[in-house]
Amino acid sequence: MLERLAAFQQRINVVLEDIIAQRKNAMPERLFDALNYSVLEAGKRLRPSLTYAVGESLGVPLSMLDAPAAAVELIHCYSLVHDDLPAMDDDDLRRGKPTTHIAFDEATAILVGDALQALAFEVLAQAPHLTSIQRLEMVRVVARAAGGNGMVAGQMKDMGATNANLTLTELRELHQQKTGALIEAAVSLGGIASSHASELILHSLEVYAAHLGLAFQIQDDILDVTQTSETLGKPQGSDERNQKTTFVSLLGLEEAREEANKHAQLAREALSKMHIQSNLLSDFCQYIVERTH
Repeated sequence: MLERLAAFQQRINVVLEDIIAQRKNAMPERLFDALNYSVLEAGKRLRPSLTYAVGESLGVPLSMLDAPAAAVELIHCYSLVHDDLPAMDDDDLRRGKPTTHIAFDEATAILVGDALQALAFEVLAQAPHLTSIQRLEMVRVVARAAGGNGMVAGQMKDMGATNANLTLTELRELHQQKTGALIEAAVSLGGIASSHASELILHSLEVYAAHLGLAFQIQDDILDVTQTSETLGKPQGSDERNQKTTFVSLLGLEEAREEANKHAQLAREALSKMHIQSNLLSDFCQYIVERTH
């Protein structure tokens, strides 16, 4: 699992480097430098790895998955740059280094996020090896996941949740949008790239991704109170300082771990309904709840 994940990470890093390098002469130098800084340094590359893993499990060549994998990571990087801004989460550390608005300035960080979001859709629209129908469906899926019905909605709810006592249902709904929507999109992109994925397979992938997204967020909440900033690469304990409800504050540490494992198991059960043998997708479930950063 870790070897395959590392291979996906290496592949998407090369793809992203090429995509950004091609735009060097088309944008101001400072914007290009800030964009490079925000995308090409570190990062787990979980979302594009999921796109690769799903597509590969369905027999799709990796070359067909490069563009959708890059697009979902560009959206993710944009969201991190904007989430870290003073008007949002006001964080000064990301992926083990100063956040973009600290390394450059706030206005540049805003523009970097804008540029990354637009670039993601440009990459999808020009994706080689895919049909126009596939490209259009991918654009729809990413736009919905990233917009006011998905990630942006979740961030808005998260900002409003400061000093608020959310119920478990409300917390799940928040993170199904803020974190889960883009993970679901990453999984769906791999399915869309397949010319023979049935409706049953696509639906099972949606269920798989929904539970995987929740397991990921619960583990994030656990790590926020059990790991150091150095290990996490971002400020430890920021949720507690911002007085936000988390799965740990609501359930306690041990019950939160049980909840994460429950969703990981539900994700595995969704895979079993696809009638496709994929140890890699199953292993992702375990990786999500065992990771340390």
